[in-house]
Amino acid sequence: MMRIEIATLFPQMCESVVGESVIGRACRAGKLDIRCRNIRDYTLDKHRRVDDTPYGGGKGMLMQAEPIFRCYEAVCAELGEKPHVIYLSPKGTVFTQQKAIELKQKERPLFLLCGHYEGVDQRILDEIVDEEISIGDYVLTGGELGALVIADAVGRLCEGVLSEEVCFTEESHYNGLLEYPQYTRPPVWHDKEVPQVLLSGHHANIVKWRREESLKVTQERRPDLLKTAQLSAKDAEYLRHLQAQEEKN
Repeated sequence: MMRIEIATLFPQMCESVVGESVIGRACRAGKLDIRCRNIRDYTLDKHRRVDDTPYGGGKGMLMQAEPIFRCYEAVCAELGEKPHVIYLSPKGTVFTQQKAIELKQKERPLFLLCGHYEGVDQRILDEIVDEEISIGDYVLTGGELGALVIADAVGRLCEGVLSEEVCFTEESHYNGLLEYPQYTRPPVWHDKEVPQVLLSGHHANIVKWRREESLKVTQERRPDLLKTAQLSAKDAEYLRHLQAQEEKN
C-alpha cells in the first residue's frame, strides 16, 4: 500500500481534500495511506513559531530547518526507513504524468514537504530532500496545493484505487497523447449527435476511432507531445493524412 506523508503548516487544508472523492474512499478502504503532519507540532518554541527573518535581510519570513527536521525524523522513526523526500518548489522540475508513474513505483513512502512564506532554510533542502518538484511555472502562497496534486495523481495510479486500470491508461498524457472525446446519454443533445461509431457496438472500429481522435486532438492542441509519444506505423500514416488535409485546406 502506498504511504504518503504531507508535512505542512495547514494539515486541515490537506485533510479536507484527501478525505474526499476517490482518494478519500481509497484511504478509508485501506488502498492508500495519506497522512498530514503539522510541522508546528515539532517546534521547541513555546509560541509554536516555525519561521524567522532571513540572514542578509529581505522581505518576508523563512521556515526554520529544525522543526522540519524533527518532523522528518519522527516520520523516519515511525516508518523504520527513510522516505523519498520531495520539496514543492517553483525551482523544481515540472510535474508530469510520467513523474507520477515514477513516484508510484518508488519502493519507499513519499514525504511531501510544503514550504510557506519565503520558503525554507536551504540547509534542510541539502540535508533531507531527494528532489524538488513544481506543478507549473507560477508561484503559489504555499506548497500545499502542489502536494495535493502529487498525492492525487500518484494515489489514483495505485492498485485498487480506481475500478479498472483502463481508467487511467487511456487518459490524457498516460501514453504520451491527449485523450479522445467521450460522450454519454442522451444520443442527441442540442441537435448534436454522438458519433455513430460509438453506438455501433463494433469494438474494433471504436478502438480505431478513439486512437485516431486521440492523435487528432494531440496534433491540434499539443503537437510537441508527438515527438516523444510511442507511435505505430498506422499512427504515423494517419498523422500524415491529417497534415495533408490541413495543407489542402
